[in-house]
Amino acid sequence: MTQTQPGSGPTALRILLGSQLRKLRENKGITRDEAGDLIRGSESKISRMELGRVGFKERDVADLLSFYGVEEPEARAAVMDLLERANEPGWWHRFNDVLPTWFQAYVGLEEAATRIRTYEVQFVPGLLQTKEYARAVITAGAVGAAPEEIARRVDLRLGRQRVLDGDRGPMFWAVIDEAALRRPIGGIEVMRGQLQHLIDLMNQTNITIQIMPFSFGGHAAEGGAFSILRFYDADLPDIVYVEQLASALYLDKRDEVDRYGEVMERLCAVSTTPDETTGMLRQIMLDL
Repeated sequence: MTQTQPGSGPTALRILLGSQLRKLRENKGITRDEAGDLIRGSESKISRMELGRVGFKERDVADLLSFYGVEEPEARAAVMDLLERANEPGWWHRFNDVLPTWFQAYVGLEEAATRIRTYEVQFVPGLLQTKEYARAVITAGAVGAAPEEIARRVDLRLGRQRVLDGDRGPMFWAVIDEAALRRPIGGIEVMRGQLQHLIDLMNQTNITIQIMPFSFGGHAAEGGAFSILRFYDADLPDIVYVEQLASALYLDKRDEVDRYGEVMERLCAVSTTPDETTGMLRQIMLDL
């Protein structure tokens, strides 16, 4: 059984557990329909479990292990331990009142990723935002929301940023369109503070920031913003996250991920180098 590393997020652990159950089922030549009948469910329930999109009941997993011929106590204990940790709520669950259901999975994946590459067009990426900039962005997008709700959304965003701290933080590589950096979100002073924050973050070894300049013209990512997440375990596929107005896409098919990966490589190749990024951020601050 695959061993997991400390600190792995519950979302990633559910995906890993589901992947292990799928392999055990396929190795025995058992169909999803047959497995679903065993646990008093359906083919679609087994599919959702194997994709890590639902929580797991201890009884269901134990029954499936027996059905798949896993009787060795140590092997069963490893899976059941993974089950227990996969079912633990993440820290972000206390923000469920302000966290859209379609975004919960991303926060969990973000927590477990070892590398995050992102391209942003309209805003500075959430993990790199100052408190003041985040409040301005959230307020603009939450018309009619009470001040208490705005404050909780800001707290959630700042909480997500802790993933970049410490030795276990993921490698975070951002390409930001120049337009996002010249749009004075929250006013001139808030924006200058945000730009200085980006300069300061460049000192962290796990953070790389590039800028896609206006001067380049058209480029490979005209379709809009996206993120690519990679995980520590080979059983976890890279996932592309594409956010929409009131929903999001999670893409993990190899051809889809490869296509976005190629776009990201081309973006990085024509964007500013880290040294050029610092100089350009300082110039934009002067231009504001």
